[in-house]
Order: sequence, then C-alpha cells, then structure tokens
Amino acid sequence: MPTVVLGISGSVAAYRAADLARELMRHGFTVRACLTDAAAKFVTPALFEALTGQPCLQDTFEEPDRGRMAHIDWARQADAVVVAPATANVLAKLAHGIADDMLTTIALAHTGRLILAPAMNPAMFASDPVRSALDVLRSRAAVIVEPDEGEVACGEQGQGKLASIPQIVRAIEGVARAGRLLEGQRVLITSGPTQEPFDQVRFLTNRSSGKMGSALARAALLLGAEVTVIHGPQREPLPMEAHRIPVQTAREMEEAAFAALPGHQWVVGAAAVADYRFAQVESGKHRRTGEPISVTLVPNPDVVAGLAHAAEPGVRLIGFAAEPSSELDVARRKLAAKGLWAIAANDVSVPGIGFDADANALTLVFADGTVAESGRRSKLECALFLWETCIARQLNSQS
Repeated sequence: MPTVVLGISGSVAAYRAADLARELMRHGFTVRACLTDAAAKFVTPALFEALTGQPCLQDTFEEPDRGRMAHIDWARQADAVVVAPATANVLAKLAHGIADDMLTTIALAHTGRLILAPAMNPAMFASDPVRSALDVLRSRAAVIVEPDEGEVACGEQGQGKLASIPQIVRAIEGVARAGRLLEGQRVLITSGPTQEPFDQVRFLTNRSSGKMGSALARAALLLGAEVTVIHGPQREPLPMEAHRIPVQTAREMEEAAFAALPGHQWVVGAAAVADYRFAQVESGKHRRTGEPISVTLVPNPDVVAGLAHAAEPGVRLIGFAAEPSSELDVARRKLAAKGLWAIAANDVSVPGIGFDADANALTLVFADGTVAESGRRSKLECALFLWETCIARQLNSQS
C-alpha cells in the first residue's frame, strides 16, 4: 500500500485537507498528516489522527517511535509528499531550502518529487516572489497543481482557490505511479567531460559541467531505477543514491563502462567524451621556450558506439548529440552509425541551454525515425521527459 505524507499549511483551505486525506485512503493510500503551526490554527492533529489512523506530526522534534528521527523515517517511507494547501510562505521556504519546522524538514529530506497545491489570495499568487518560487520548484521537478479561479475566503475573485480534490488525487497517483516506471531496472549513464593529459599539469578537455548526466541519474532514481554513473571530472554533484565510478580519460571511461555493462537494461551516453588524445604524454611539466610547438592527436574510442556493439539484445542505448545547430541530419547519422536505439539532440548554439547551463531543449530521435521534442525546460525536467518518452515507447513496442 503506497504511503503519502500530507502536509497542511496555514490557509483557510486547510479544512479541505481532511477531505483529501479521506479520498486518498479510498484510493488505497496510507496517509500520514503533518501540520505547520499556522495550519493548527485552522485544524487539529486529533482530526487527522482520527481520519487516518496514523500519527499526525507538528513539532520538529516529535518522535512517534522513540529514538527514531521522524522527519527522516517519514521522508524515506513516503511514496509521495504533498502539501495541500501550500501557502506563499511554505512555497518560498521549499524553493530556498529552508527547513524550520517538521513539514519543511520532511519535504527537504524527501528524495522523491513534491506535489504542491497552492491556495492563497489571488494577488499573492500572482506576485513576483511567489511566481519565482514556483519556477524554482518546477525546475526541480515539483508537480504544481494550479489553483482554481473563483471567489476566495477574503471575498476577492481570481486564481487562488485550492484545486479540486480529484485534481490533487490524480497528481498524487501520477507521481506514485511514475515512481515505479523503472522499478527493478538498472540504468548505466556516462556523464561529464573527460580530460586527456598533455603532461602532468595540463590536459585537453571540454566545457561539459555534467549537469545533464546528473539530471538523468536523478530522474532515473525518481522513477525507481538502480543507477550507475561513470563520470569524468565534472563540477556538478551526482545523487548520493547512485553508484558512482570516477574516471579521467576516454579510455578509462570505456574500460569502466564495458566492465559495468552486464546486467543493465538501459545505457545513456551523456558524457562529452574527448574525440582525441595526445599521441604522447610528456613526463613532468613541459617548459615554455618561446618557440612554437607541434603536437599529434590520435582518435579516442567512441564509448557509446562500443557499448552498443557489445550490449546484449534488448538493451536500449541512448546517445547525445550536442551540435551548434537545430538540424537533425548529424544526429540521425550518429544514431545509425553508432547503432543506437535513440539519440537526444540539443542545439548548444542557443544561449542559456546546453553546456554549463541549467536548462536544455532535447529533440529525441528514435531509430524508426520518430521524433519527440521536450521544449525548453530545466535539465531535470528534460531528463524526466527523456525517460518517460523512452519508457512509453518501450511499453508500446511490447504491447
């Protein structure tokens, strides 16, 4: 039976959370409620304990099981964390990582997606700070259940009414269902740049930050996968839950990827692997002489193409094609030449997406010629788009 942590914050709409709790239980969820201090001015812990048969938390230091940190246990055991109603105050805290009560502490400790159903005065909902907080939360793949239009508690008209109970339940069911899309499957991802040494202090590399690879790993974990990431010296941190294998050069990445390949159902080549390396690596440090120097570069292995050739039948390999153009001809040629199941093309000439940016825009091209576009989104949203699109195609091909 899936478990939902239902957070209730200090809006007049808090009373509707009781109906939401009952409806979730009718849909087969175990519901654990958590109130902010402001919410407790409208509803009581006793109400939700009576409705759900579960403890209701409010104080940060409450421990239903003595010696157990409730905010960690509840966050880890939850298939979904939903805040309904979500006030402007709570949205701002969640957007900025502020955890100063039990509800925000649980939400910050939860490694899955958040579902947020705002409810407030229409002017507050339309304000720049609230819109900015919602944009930040969406970029982190939070699901926002938009409030309805109508008359709110203060008598004003506009968008700010808590969404209907069926709308919120559908969003929660969608998140809980998505969290099982890759359950029992193993995903192998290459990420970040490689570094090809010239001497002991200099190297050839590229602008990859590893943000897309990290987002792909995070998204796969959100969908229930077991994830291994083979990564070059990237700046972007990787999820703690992923098995991480650090490498430096293209040949080290190839060796590690081939060793890890058996038993994986999905392989994503998101690393920006250097196409060339120095033919000779100097010992020590090459000293400046003031004279021109010539170096010879030799090709590096094509890691994802090699994996495609070595993979067992049924393994789905997805490559990336970062090109300074939106044309798909090069991506299609790479798809065919490397023997991939799909390739994700992105135009790195567009400002604000691609290398070292927080946003991207992916065009997924499949081996049968089908194309799907994500549009401009955060890299985590792009990663979820990639996985959900690929999983849908896999399921369709099996039916």
